[in-house]
Amino acid sequence: MTQMSAQTKIRVQEADFDISAEVAALRADNPKVGAVACFVGTVRDLNEGSAIETMELEHYPGMTEKSLEAIAEQARERWRGSDVLIVHRVGKLKPLDQIVLVATTAMHRAEAFESCAFVMDYLKTQAPFWKKEKTEAGERWVDAREADDAALSRWSKT
Repeated sequence: MTQMSAQTKIRVQEADFDISAEVAALRADNPKVGAVACFVGTVRDLNEGSAIETMELEHYPGMTEKSLEAIAEQARERWRGSDVLIVHRVGKLKPLDQIVLVATTAMHRAEAFESCAFVMDYLKTQAPFWKKEKTEAGERWVDAREADDAALSRWSKT
């Protein structure tokens, strides 16, 4: 586990995670937490009209963690006092498997929601992960989506 500070926790791992335990650990011993926002991404069974048998996530160890740390720190700079947790899985996953957990804390709900959305938008576009799907027609790499770039662009305006 990479830990930048008491308020930023980053992990890239093959093993699944327990959302409840992760959130409890994030907010433990912090009486200033008034809100926790969470996002859990899962493997869908269908993408671009094809049934997904498995999805494999690849990354560059070291580089990936540094990228995630930078994203979390940007969120903490924008929303002072917020805590950030990112747990991202790699390896071979099946439909319904959890891929990613982003949890953020803040004193109030608006800041928690905003910081969580910010982290996810940056993760989808800036983090060095590569997805390969196995379908009935064979394997294919998943390209970035324009919708993800559009979601990211909203943060440059604020």
